[in-house]
Amino acid sequence: MPHQMIPRNNHILLPGSALFGLLLLLFGLFQAPLPEILSGLRTIVLHEGVLITDYIALVGIGPAFVNSGLVTLISVALLKLAHDPVNGSTLVGVGLMSGFSLFGKNFVNIWPIIIGAALYALLRKESFTRHLNVALRATSLAPMVSFIAIALNPWMGILMGLVIGILVPPVAEHAHQVQNGMNLYSLGFACGLVAMMLVPAFKAFGLEPASTLHWSTDNNLYLGTVLTLLCLFFIIVGLIRSPKQVLSNYWLLLRTSGRAPSDYIRTFPLGTVLVNTGVNGLLSTYYIILTGGDLNGATIGAIFTIMGFSAHGKHAFNCVPVMAGIFLGGLLNHVDPNTPSLQMAGLFGTTLAPFAGIFGWPFGLLAGLIHSSVVLQAGLPLEGMNLYNNGFSGGLVAIVLYPVLISLVRHRRPVLVEEDLFALFESDTPQSVDQLPNRKD
Repeated sequence: MPHQMIPRNNHILLPGSALFGLLLLLFGLFQAPLPEILSGLRTIVLHEGVLITDYIALVGIGPAFVNSGLVTLISVALLKLAHDPVNGSTLVGVGLMSGFSLFGKNFVNIWPIIIGAALYALLRKESFTRHLNVALRATSLAPMVSFIAIALNPWMGILMGLVIGILVPPVAEHAHQVQNGMNLYSLGFACGLVAMMLVPAFKAFGLEPASTLHWSTDNNLYLGTVLTLLCLFFIIVGLIRSPKQVLSNYWLLLRTSGRAPSDYIRTFPLGTVLVNTGVNGLLSTYYIILTGGDLNGATIGAIFTIMGFSAHGKHAFNCVPVMAGIFLGGLLNHVDPNTPSLQMAGLFGTTLAPFAGIFGWPFGLLAGLIHSSVVLQAGLPLEGMNLYNNGFSGGLVAIVLYPVLISLVRHRRPVLVEEDLFALFESDTPQSVDQLPNRKD
């Protein structure tokens, strides 16, 4: 069937992201009286927020979602003011900020790190726009800001954030290279390395950070319904203009590897990406429900993250094998699959989705199986200070597993690569989907 060009309409991504943040804010405001919301926000700001601090368990659904809405709107405003190019990384940043502000980030502790990254850009005599996405993701270490502010004083917390904002960008640049695009949360690995340096320093000076557990339950029906409606909305909006063509394009997207960088905003029409976002959101939501887990701030944060990465590498075909591997790992080892850490790993572990995309589902299953064990141990020295713990663990798995598979696996799964997709969607001459080559990534 010949392909017909479809307008991308990417100019609506930032307004759409702002609308998403506003909906989160309004949803939270309707969950509790205003005094309770304000009291809850104060509690969030004055809490360390180390892993795992589910803000729904800490202060309730209302304040948790208001905080998420505020952080999302702040992030979109920064992207707009910095004239950041709209692409897949834009939605990744929005998904990460909205998701992790349900557990760990808040509208106060993110600022010192972002300002620190701006200082780094100033020292390098470069535009802050170039570093903004890294600055937003570096707020993975926001609990360090809160911890130092509470343990010592607010000014020391601000200084800590400035130092983190300066350290993470250069570390991230080099850490990304050694992961070979196989760990989608490469900033999580970089932040883990920085935390590996700072947390022992805290302890050497007599500061004793400690991970914690605030975990809410019994909200699956309510929150599951809300998430289902949200995901169906994405799918319907994606399909509404040209359902047959969008589904045809979605089938193409499922044939990509997801290896970073896989910018689906650049290589697919927007409707296709929205359908992928909705499908991945449903997949993640019902993974938690069907495996007996809990929908709460932490797991919804993971679901929002997967939805964000639906514009940058994740799809059903490369995520499901990794999820299955992590769940299998929980059945085989001594830790129940429904423990909070493995519930989160079952979702965040899809950072290793490119293994399934490139090598096939058995190797995605293998990557998930290994990750289920590594993630339980790798974050212990970090004392819950790196919110992207699965990104750090995923980086360790990717660095070891990828070269082994490259050496031993001769026959890899054929995938579509970016230049083929550009040829399909940007050419003035209509092409047949079936004429696109299958390549080995």
